Amino acid sequence: MADWYPTAYRTHTLGEIQEKGIELVGTEVTVCGFMEANRGKGAICFVDLRDGTGKLQVFLKGDTIGDENLDLVQRMTRESTLQFKGTVAQKRPPKLKEGETAPPPAYEIVASEVNVLTRANVPLPLGITDTVSIGLDTRLDNRFLDLRRAHVNAMFTLRARVLQYGREHLITEGFKEINTPKIIASASEGGTNLFPMMYFDTPAFLSQSPQLYKQLAVLGGMERVFEIGPAFRAENHDTYRHLNEFISFDIEAAWMTDEDVMGVQERMIHHIWKSVAEHDQEHIDIINEYRITQELEPISVDVPSVPFPRIDYCEAIQMIQDAGETIKWGDDIDSSHCDIIAAKYPGFHFLPRWPMEMKPFYIHHVPGENGVTGEQLSRGFDLNYGRDEMTSGGQREHNVDVLEENLRSKGLNPEEFSFYTDGFRFGAPPHAGWGLGVARLLMVLTGSRNVRETVLFPRDRHRVTP
Repeated sequence: MADWYPTAYRTHTLGEIQEKGIELVGTEVTVCGFMEANRGKGAICFVDLRDGTGKLQVFLKGDTIGDENLDLVQRMTRESTLQFKGTVAQKRPPKLKEGETAPPPAYEIVASEVNVLTRANVPLPLGITDTVSIGLDTRLDNRFLDLRRAHVNAMFTLRARVLQYGREHLITEGFKEINTPKIIASASEGGTNLFPMMYFDTPAFLSQSPQLYKQLAVLGGMERVFEIGPAFRAENHDTYRHLNEFISFDIEAAWMTDEDVMGVQERMIHHIWKSVAEHDQEHIDIINEYRITQELEPISVDVPSVPFPRIDYCEAIQMIQDAGETIKWGDDIDSSHCDIIAAKYPGFHFLPRWPMEMKPFYIHHVPGENGVTGEQLSRGFDLNYGRDEMTSGGQREHNVDVLEENLRSKGLNPEEFSFYTDGFRFGAPPHAGWGLGVARLLMVLTGSRNVRETVLFPRDRHRVTP
């Protein structure tokens, strides 16, 4: 449990009181929270109080806090914020029927003072404790309230844990965290899916990826680097798994091949899942309580075994053709095709060795590694979970002459990338890396059906507020 130091408004959190339990009985505390409900009339009142750490019952008596304060609380609107001073007490255990087992002890606060911090307007735009289904647009328009719902709060707690565990693992493998610029002068990956902007008097763009800059860090001798940060894609996608601003894990490492960095990725994901399974089941349980009310299948944290399966591009094309689909070598593998692969490999699996012509200019290739039609294969790969792509990565081209030729073949001018290619003129180690979408990873972990559920304030073609 976290160390919660007293603040000007409270001495203890509600979760801390439940956690410490019996050792706080008889102690005077000051707590704050949102009022979920109040019950009782006349001389007594019970308040269900919630903060970001848990819930607790507060017991009020008119002859202790005064009839005027008691009446004020009884008329208070749900989700108003209140401050209580009082004494921690153990709640009276319920009467048990024959054969019933006593539940663990529960605690409450017997209030001696109350202070209304803010009164919530009515009606609320959406219910906090209701089990009725709420449309995603309504939820996102009122995200500040949506986050107060227990399963949503649990989901974003898990998101924080995923970032924490992923960061921890990369550090154990010798990676250093860096921060790359998000205002850039030219495309990171080619193409036209860029958001243009004016940087004072200079035309510029929002970064599609930290790709070129993390490579330059490796060329500078940092060996192994990672970044957790935003990227921007001006794509017209409007699907359950696409956003125009997203957060990704990105790594780059010297003296590694595509196979080496696939190993880094599968070990990191294994560590994340194992850590969640060991430390965060309470948040999974909260999500499952909600899923059951919606008649959805409960989720479980099944730690994936490593190594993940590898199905190279040529094998994947053959699998799709064998299933009766029309596809030829050199075609993209779309979601319906991924369903065929996922029928055999439903979990995490890599799709390596894509055709070179389908990958960005900076991807490495080995002359003579050819597909079934004799065309050049790349050292690029994807990571999928079921039908959904999680990662794009690969070994990078470290020969400057090949890099410049690759740029020309993509219709790009090498002179516009001199800030990047110049870094390869003075000794460049072979290196590789990948980018992993955090929101899509959370979709897998939490069973979410739309990537927008796992992003605090998502940005897509239609949404720039709140």
